[in-house]
Amino acid sequence: MTEAQESLKVSDEIIAICAVNATRRTDGVAEMAGGFSDLLNKSLLGRELAAKGVRVSQVDGERELDVYIIAEYGCHIPSVAWDIQENVKREIAFMTGNRIQAVNIHVQGVKAND
Repeated sequence: MTEAQESLKVSDEIIAICAVNATRRTDGVAEMAGGFSDLLNKSLLGRELAAKGVRVSQVDGERELDVYIIAEYGCHIPSVAWDIQENVKREIAFMTGNRIQAVNIHVQGVKAND
């Protein structure tokens, strides 16, 4: 890592948006699932946040992500979770040069195909 990359600070919101984009492009993901804070923001602001369904936290100086999804009916959920983890880590490393310690996947439901 170069000196310029080491001094670059990327906000948690940018990390979360990268994670959302990578997750939405993963086969088997029907949609992002928001938690209570996402619902509250939608009610108060009248719009969904760009980072809906992703929570970024710092653990021992490393970033960890919690990704909340609704899976597509009929998909193999463990494979989808693995793919999300790989896609998110790769996307964030490519876009920001940052490394993510862990990507925790939380399947909040299953959506039947329309």
